[in-house]
Amino acid sequence: MAVEKTVTITDETGVHARPATVLVNKAGSFTAEMTLEYNSKSINLKSIMGVMSLGIPQGAEIKITADGSDEQEAIDAVYDVIKSEGLGE
Repeated sequence: MAVEKTVTITDETGVHARPATVLVNKAGSFTAEMTLEYNSKSINLKSIMGVMSLGIPQGAEIKITADGSDEQEAIDAVYDVIKSEGLGE
C-alpha cells in the first residue's frame, strides 16, 4: 500500500534547480517508487528533468507518493528535505 503526502510550496521561487536536485538525490537513495504529482501531471521523483518540467510555482499544492519496501522512510525523508530547504510545508 503506497503512502502519500500533500505539500504546499512556500518558496517564493517555487521548486527551482538547487532544491529540486536535493529532492531527487534524496528520493534516489530509497528503493521505493516515488512520484510527484502537480497540476494533473505525475512524474518520477527520481528524475531531475521530470521535476523541473513541472515548473512548480509558489503556492502550488503537490502530492508525493512512495510505494515500496521503504516507502514510509522515503516519504518522511523527502518531506524533511522540503522543510529543511524551505520549499514548503
